[in-house]
Amino acid sequence: MPALGGHAVVMGAGMAGLLTARALAESYENVTVVERDRPTAPEQERRGVPQGKHAHLLLVRGKQVLEQMFPGITDELVANGAASFPVLERFRSQLVGREVRRGHVGEFVSMTRPFLEGHIRRRVEARGGVMLLDGHDVVGLAVHGGRVTGVRVNDGAGERVLDADLVVDAMGRGARSPAWLARLGHPAPPTDELHVDIGYASRLVRAPEDALGADKGMLIGPKPGLSRAMAMFKVEGDSRWLLTLVGYAGHPPTDEEGFMEFARTVVPDETFAVLKESEPLSEIRRFRFPTSRRRRYEKLRSFPEGLLVAGDAICSFNPIYGQGMSVAALQAAALRRTLRDGEHDLARRYFRAVARVVAPVWRLAVQADLAIPEIQAPRPLSFRITDAYIRRVQRAVSLDEAAAARFFRVTSLVEPPGSLLRPSMAWRALRPRHSAAEAVRP
Repeated sequence: MPALGGHAVVMGAGMAGLLTARALAESYENVTVVERDRPTAPEQERRGVPQGKHAHLLLVRGKQVLEQMFPGITDELVANGAASFPVLERFRSQLVGREVRRGHVGEFVSMTRPFLEGHIRRRVEARGGVMLLDGHDVVGLAVHGGRVTGVRVNDGAGERVLDADLVVDAMGRGARSPAWLARLGHPAPPTDELHVDIGYASRLVRAPEDALGADKGMLIGPKPGLSRAMAMFKVEGDSRWLLTLVGYAGHPPTDEEGFMEFARTVVPDETFAVLKESEPLSEIRRFRFPTSRRRRYEKLRSFPEGLLVAGDAICSFNPIYGQGMSVAALQAAALRRTLRDGEHDLARRYFRAVARVVAPVWRLAVQADLAIPEIQAPRPLSFRITDAYIRRVQRAVSLDEAAAARFFRVTSLVEPPGSLLRPSMAWRALRPRHSAAEAVRP
């Protein structure tokens, strides 16, 4: 593809930043990724990714997009220790206290966040024309005639300007683009928020390879009367598992006794017995996520040329649903498609393309969040109607293999949420049931 410009700068070297750099490398002669942290090793945990210590899962659709950007990346991850396993067949899941039926949907890939970022970083750096600039803090934009022409960075020794034809803000939830827009005389984007007040506590453990029997992952969601959850996944390394406990309102403690007592309330008995005998490989790490936030850049009528926004800087979801990395990949894919039509009206076209990616996932997450009684937010009539139907879907998922497969294709972002309304699914959800298996598990 002919180059649209000589130089693009990406602010932030997290997943969104790295994937954005990969997309830009097809259209710009040189791409520089500016990162505040100074990692001493490619797979080291970074201060700028506090959620990186907790359970992550690459959803089916996210894996597909990564393969398009980095052919062979899945085989490379698995060869180096990541766990790949078929969804539902080797993944135990409970929704609102009901066991989900087994079936075939696709492959999940499980690993720690630093492990995945390290592999993506190496792939990005190996591509010609891309440079990662670690240990540099972005202190502002360079602007000329209302157009963004670069970024001002500081490495601790002094400030300098990186000139650029395009700048992308991928600095996560703390991105400064709204403040920069105000200084340039542009309105801030309208913002949708939902206060979820969710807390995580996680640790790595060494447990037998068959800690979950034949399964390589487990997800136990909140249920009536207990707004707690847990995830346990096989990750890279010899017999290493990552356990994450989740709580709404009441967060899991980080002391040994409190952590295990919290685990006892949500982890299945047979798994808890294994955990008691497992070897701790890390301290218990905490993470709090107060608010899901979506910035509606597509609604702005004015936006400076030479600037875009990506990743969590646009939308950060409740992390319990594991959507963040896959949505970042989908946003990068949207950027690739948008750039193929040139730079004309780039921001408007890009933000609209990203909105089409984000909107259905945001609605899916908010619908699930509002089903948690502890979340204080209005529940409009439209939610109550949809919630009643989703509860019937969740019941069908526990009894019907085809319903379970369709539901997980939606939550894995392979199919749109609207597919849950198709006649074949509605019939499964709404038909009368008379089975003891419908009982909610204690």
